[in-house]
Amino acid sequence: MGDIPGSNTRPPVRDWMTIVQFDGRGGVRKVEEAEEATFVTPAKGFALISGNSRAPEFRVWLKKELGDFYADLVTVPSTRSRCTVIDDKALVVLRVARPGAEPEDVGRQLLSLWLEKGRVIIASELNIVEFLGIGQWQQTHHAPHSPADLVARLALRAADRLEPLIERLGNSLDVIEENLMMNRNHDSRSRLAHLRRTIINMRRLVWPQRDVLTTLEIEDLSFLTNRDRVRLREAAARTARLGDELQTLSERAVLVHEQLLDTRAEQMNQTMLLLAAATVVLMPLTVISGILGMNLPIPFAHEPWAFWVVCGGLVAMGVAIYLFMKKQKWV
Repeated sequence: MGDIPGSNTRPPVRDWMTIVQFDGRGGVRKVEEAEEATFVTPAKGFALISGNSRAPEFRVWLKKELGDFYADLVTVPSTRSRCTVIDDKALVVLRVARPGAEPEDVGRQLLSLWLEKGRVIIASELNIVEFLGIGQWQQTHHAPHSPADLVARLALRAADRLEPLIERLGNSLDVIEENLMMNRNHDSRSRLAHLRRTIINMRRLVWPQRDVLTTLEIEDLSFLTNRDRVRLREAAARTARLGDELQTLSERAVLVHEQLLDTRAEQMNQTMLLLAAATVVLMPLTVISGILGMNLPIPFAHEPWAFWVVCGGLVAMGVAIYLFMKKQKWV
């Protein structure tokens, strides 16, 4: 692929690699294998080479194009998003949620991008053509104008996948809060703890991505234009907004957790209050019945009506004690 800037060889197109041409004016087309020999990147455009990071053929091609050291940087698995500038080139690592992912298991997919003047190389298991919607760009003629613009579009697509997941987290928190208000909190504590762990994991995905876009925006790269920096700033702002939403959900979850603790404490206090009230009511009755049970001569012990008089007196005393406690608002 000698016609692509920075390339000295022309590998055959296989299922492990895709070449896309951007003309720099909003046009885009996929380069077919038969066209490789005559493919020329426009002066104001750039080329996108996307390959499967697990394919041995693509790794070999990367080593021929970038050298062993830089090829390893592009293909090595990474746990965090990052932006590294090397001379007039940049290595950008983004993480994208898998299609149909659940908030509890985002299933992150890595995007490793090598940016240079006139060319972008992406190493990922993700189908970049489908992820970016290049077919739609061909119809609307609104494709990225530069490599940095492409990075901003990728970040926006990643945000599009995260937004419904964050919305579902908010809905789950609403359900937990509603159950607390309706005293249906038998499993709210475990659900809330699981939700808070999920929010923390999601924040670990979002916040580093914002820093990557901000870092790329302020770097002094020759192929970055003012328009590119604006686009990167917009993508960073969108990512930061998702981070702010997660922060808000985290703060709400803390408040709900405190509300849950207050509810449990109130329930415990009510239980202890009932036990204390029962103790206060029964204690004098227990004392009287204990006295009457002594093995000593007791007045009216041989009278048949004495038992019922004593029982009636105990009941009346218990009711009187209860009414007194009720009047004092102790129960």
